[in-house]
Amino acid sequence: MTAGNKKRMQAVKQEPMYRFLIMLTIASTVGLQGWRTLFNNFAVETVGLEGNHIGMIQSVREVPGFLALLVIFILFFIKEHRLSALAIIITGVGVGMTGFFPSYLGLIVTTLIMSTGFHYYETINQSLTLQYFPEDRSPWVFGKQRSYAAATNIFVGIFIFAAIPFLSYLSIYLTIGGAIVVIGIWGFMQDPTKVGKITQHKRMILRKKYWLFYLLTFMSGTRRQIFVAFAIFLMVKVFGYSVQEVSALFVINNIINYFLSPLIGLAIIRFGERKMLSLEYISLVFIFCGYAFTSSKRVVAALYILDHIFFNFTIGIRTYFQKISTPKDLASSMAVGFTINHIAAVIIPALGGLLWVIDYRIPFLAAAGMSIISLISAQFIRATDFEITPPRCSENVSNEKQETPIPGRSASDT
Repeated sequence: MTAGNKKRMQAVKQEPMYRFLIMLTIASTVGLQGWRTLFNNFAVETVGLEGNHIGMIQSVREVPGFLALLVIFILFFIKEHRLSALAIIITGVGVGMTGFFPSYLGLIVTTLIMSTGFHYYETINQSLTLQYFPEDRSPWVFGKQRSYAAATNIFVGIFIFAAIPFLSYLSIYLTIGGAIVVIGIWGFMQDPTKVGKITQHKRMILRKKYWLFYLLTFMSGTRRQIFVAFAIFLMVKVFGYSVQEVSALFVINNIINYFLSPLIGLAIIRFGERKMLSLEYISLVFIFCGYAFTSSKRVVAALYILDHIFFNFTIGIRTYFQKISTPKDLASSMAVGFTINHIAAVIIPALGGLLWVIDYRIPFLAAAGMSIISLISAQFIRATDFEITPPRCSENVSNEKQETPIPGRSASDT
């Protein structure tokens, strides 16, 4: 990191919004990782669920992400930073309640509550990060958030590993959920905002000039679902990984990403979104082909870690949007983008499962093909796109009149 970068990043750390988002990101990560670590054992050992029940609950978990665009309308009634803290409180309540309802219906309800808080916080987090940190800082901020999330994953894993011999599921869920609620209440009492920030649109925004952002976001979500649904399953089913081996791999992966995530953010600042996203997509072609054809247990573990590393490059999709967008569109477009990203979550796991039955290689080869499409699409990112970005510190009255969408309808550039 150059002296200039160090100075800029030190200044970022002094921003109230930076500290606010880091704290809430840690809380959000505790919620998801705690829930995910305990879920399968709790569902089987305590509730006695079968595979069909697990699949339905996992589908329910993705519904709030698909409906993230509803955030736009909630912002009519509450400010973004307060909604982000409220989302953390909801996450904690969902996690904390889980142990009280050891039944199929109970898990569906508590999962829906937890997931609603988690997905809504993630949507607002992206919006606030892009609003409060300029183009030469936001990739690093996203990278630091992922770095702290990786460290949090390790801590949660250690805590549960140490606590499970001594505490009941109910006690662990309550401890984790209670800690999250406390951080959420702290966040609700904070005001990290700045006076003079541009007011965000509170309606759905769809513009033709954002087509590339929509496409890259959709393709990223589709590939990610294949990875989430089938990568670990491949390691267990085909290569015979044990629970201990998978857990050790999680720890190694998070340690690596703790150190690399901020550096990837700096690389995006230095080399630009097109180069970094192209590197990601080229690498993913080989990674997914590797999943399909490797016969080595060690190679598949290395592919898993590399997959996580290159997933951090998707920061570039959001920072690309930051550079081309109209400032008032950030909150609405992040919500729309989150919904687009989760469209695949409704379809891909089920479709991929059918293809897996035919040949387990097919889902991974399909993901490699999607990476090629993304690589081609990324070449449409042009430096000239960034030169027409409106000023972010002031509003252009004539442009605002032209681009304000008609109430009740989505906006579209002509």
